[in-house]
Amino acid sequence: MIEISKKKIMLTGGAGFLGSFVSAKLKARGCEDVFIPKEQEYDLVTAAAVKKVFRVSKPDIVIHLAAKVGGIGANRENPGKFFYDNLMMGAQLMEEARLAGVEKFLALGTICAYPKLTPVPFKEENLWNGYPEETNAPYGLAKKMLLVQSQGYRQQYGFNSIFLLPVNLYGPGDNFNPGSSHVIPALIKKCVEAVKSGIEEVTVWGTGTATREFLYVEDCAEAIILALEKYDSSEPVNIGAGFEISIKDLAGLIAGLAGFKGKLVWDASKPDGQPRRMLDTSRAAKEFGFKASTDFEAGLKKTIDWYRRGLETNVTTN
Repeated sequence: MIEISKKKIMLTGGAGFLGSFVSAKLKARGCEDVFIPKEQEYDLVTAAAVKKVFRVSKPDIVIHLAAKVGGIGANRENPGKFFYDNLMMGAQLMEEARLAGVEKFLALGTICAYPKLTPVPFKEENLWNGYPEETNAPYGLAKKMLLVQSQGYRQQYGFNSIFLLPVNLYGPGDNFNPGSSHVIPALIKKCVEAVKSGIEEVTVWGTGTATREFLYVEDCAEAIILALEKYDSSEPVNIGAGFEISIKDLAGLIAGLAGFKGKLVWDASKPDGQPRRMLDTSRAAKEFGFKASTDFEAGLKKTIDWYRRGLETNVTTN
């Protein structure tokens, strides 16, 4: 087990949604030397910026969370950018970490890396049994290359890197921008604002038949810290809550919690994305003792309350 409180840690994406929770968890563990590269100062897609960030921070540990990511719409509009930016960030950061003698590198993958028709629940050994769902494939494959790099570097160089596969996250601080948000913040924004404006219909993408699994962001942050402290293997590890809900049921649940009593209208001309998603989370429990602890409905209530407070103080992303 690594005593992380004594280490210099570089946390990419540390100012983002998940990163802010990981940063708080590190602080709670007594980590005082945490370097968070600012996007405006370090464009981690470029080699020069990656070299510079290692010269400046001199980390013992790297937690790589930074990503160019969005929902189905954003993935459809930016397949080339999402592939290139995520691939270059990950590949260059891991290579420079190796050259710098970094003790441990934690890379965050994505559930989008799994094949489109993976049997439910998704097991880590199914990761290479087909091509990802088309709208998410460029992003998912770019992130999956971090696993290939991680395993290759461990085999050739003895480099200690680990690879985690989280499901869709949600919670306070999520991205509520309608052009790039995922399904939960998109539905919360629509329902809360419909209530506020007296709108009687809310349109939802797809047919509602697809299923998803969701993990409260603070639970994911805890999983990352536990893996950092206790896990040292090249085998990928799923990070999830271990449940499945249809988008139709999700929309109804969010509408109810938000107080929206109008009609949900399904736009079947828009894609559903991957038909089903749910992870087998037994490896995380076995290897480093992680189990999600936040009740889904309670987590949604916290997220809705945070968004409402933001509307009142005008700080949420619109």
